[in-house]
Amino acid sequence: MLSIFNIWSTFSNVLFYLSLAVSLAGLGGNALLLWHLGLHIKKGPFNIYLLHLAAADFLFLSCQVGFSIAEMVLGHAVTLHFPIVFLWFAVGLWLLAAFTVDCCLTYMLPSFCSLNCRPRYTSFVLCLLIWALTMPAVLLPANACGLLYNGMSLLGCFKYHWISIVWLGVLVSMACGAATVILICGNCCSLQPPPKFCKLAQCSGILLFFCRVPMIVYWSLRPVIKFLLPFFLPLATLLACIDSSAKPLLYYMKGRQLGKREPPRVVLNRALGEEPQSSLGALSLPMSQV
Repeated sequence: MLSIFNIWSTFSNVLFYLSLAVSLAGLGGNALLLWHLGLHIKKGPFNIYLLHLAAADFLFLSCQVGFSIAEMVLGHAVTLHFPIVFLWFAVGLWLLAAFTVDCCLTYMLPSFCSLNCRPRYTSFVLCLLIWALTMPAVLLPANACGLLYNGMSLLGCFKYHWISIVWLGVLVSMACGAATVILICGNCCSLQPPPKFCKLAQCSGILLFFCRVPMIVYWSLRPVIKFLLPFFLPLATLLACIDSSAKPLLYYMKGRQLGKREPPRVVLNRALGEEPQSSLGALSLPMSQV
């Protein structure tokens, strides 16, 4: 029994240092992404989502690095580590859901959801609402369940916690469902390939499903998982850090051209620059099926 405990402890320590290394690398990538999206790329409806998503990922990774260093110095975990880190994680999840759903609607219903028909600041206002609404959505159940302070209200914890579980489940379903619709319709039902932002939404949905869901599972079943699987949180944290750190690399790979060596600014501008509305693909069946 003692040997199993030692194995779990060693495994958790390995995951802890891997998460720290991935977070440090992701901080550099997201800082570069914020620099280019904020200053060098023209703002459009889709890359506004990605700008705010990069900010949420940067805050998530910054807090992860800060709390990890504090844990190394103090020798024990800081009380506010999980709720504060999960706050920025939830902001990123909500922004991902909004981005993928917006891409899906624009691709599937270009006549009703075209970029020319929407109000100018729709994406910006929606991102601000996401930042504002995520705070109470995470901090209220965290406070009621004793994650912020020692006090705990059993009835309040039960009420707020189940509301947060439903909310997070809806966000994951929206993001994964929209990415799946784009993938299926882009490969099977359309003569034109999906535009580049839809392809980014597909990849983001796949990353979300494999790398963000474990953290949501831990939030939903924290007391049970903490008792039965003590290494689950370090594993979920590592996967979340991989998701937040991989996006700048994903955008770079989507924008680069084989055989060419170009500065990151040119590659990111190619990957994240807005396309004209006329080039957006729409759902269309082959003529043989009409």
